[in-house]
Amino acid sequence: MRSVQIQHYGPANELALENVATPTISAGQILVAVKAAGVNPVDTYIRSGTNNYTANFPHTPGLDGAGIITQVGQDIDGFQVGQRVYFSRNLTGSAAEFAVCMPTHTFPLADALSYEEGACLGIPYTTAHRALLGRANAKTGENVLVHGATGAVGIATIQLAQAMGMNVVASAGTDEGKALLIKQGVSTVLDHTQPDHLSPYQSLDQGFDVIIEMLANHNLDQDIKALALGGRVAVVGNRGTVEINPRDLMARDAAVMGVALANIKPSELNLIARSLYPLLNSGLLKPVIRQVYPLTDLAKAHEDVLKSGAQGNLVVKIE
Repeated sequence: MRSVQIQHYGPANELALENVATPTISAGQILVAVKAAGVNPVDTYIRSGTNNYTANFPHTPGLDGAGIITQVGQDIDGFQVGQRVYFSRNLTGSAAEFAVCMPTHTFPLADALSYEEGACLGIPYTTAHRALLGRANAKTGENVLVHGATGAVGIATIQLAQAMGMNVVASAGTDEGKALLIKQGVSTVLDHTQPDHLSPYQSLDQGFDVIIEMLANHNLDQDIKALALGGRVAVVGNRGTVEINPRDLMARDAAVMGVALANIKPSELNLIARSLYPLLNSGLLKPVIRQVYPLTDLAKAHEDVLKSGAQGNLVVKIE
């Protein structure tokens, strides 16, 4: 089969298309013919060995993907050959024609979605659900800021919050990003390149109940000042350190919490997937795909996913 591999920690331009043996499965595993692979920032961290991520070599990138089950191992219930599925945290990498998957991280793909859209679900929509509902415990009617909202997780969070009846404000840094958020139904779009963009919300009576933060090292100090009484900040993304005044938390009885999918239990993953399925099948949630790459262009996708001004998901199509 065709698979993109790298032989050691390194830059994206060292990724190479290889012809390798199709993987075999053991009991308790599933073999999926991959139709599309998602590209997420974490894939680049694993490839380069940064942010405390490690890999075994040769390494095929890709945690997320979607495709068709071609083989089901012993001792597995609920899956069958020919079934459309999406997956995350697979065992062999999704940038390949086949991937070995775990039943705990493989889920039915809603009929309303294409394989390319299915490849966008694993990390982005699961992260959005866990951040908004699992960690921040957001409720219908609450005021939510999605801070840095044009990326894959941001768009998923907006859609989920709206589907749950929350009042959503979101921020972008480009005109194209603002237009994308308006198209997603956000009536109040902030320009987070402006240093005072949170000023109108930095009082207890105007603050947000929940802030989903995509770049905490840049924004957390001002986020806390923009919380209502009992407000919560869920940190999804961070690329450095930040200084805060804990008295700002105390004055609001507020909380800051981290969100990391590596900490999630399989039982919670299953509940999230079951919760998302009807919303995806009805069209209330629908991934926004910015660009689809051929497998041979995975290196470019790895470079593009780290650029600022993201607008939705990047996907690799496996022909």
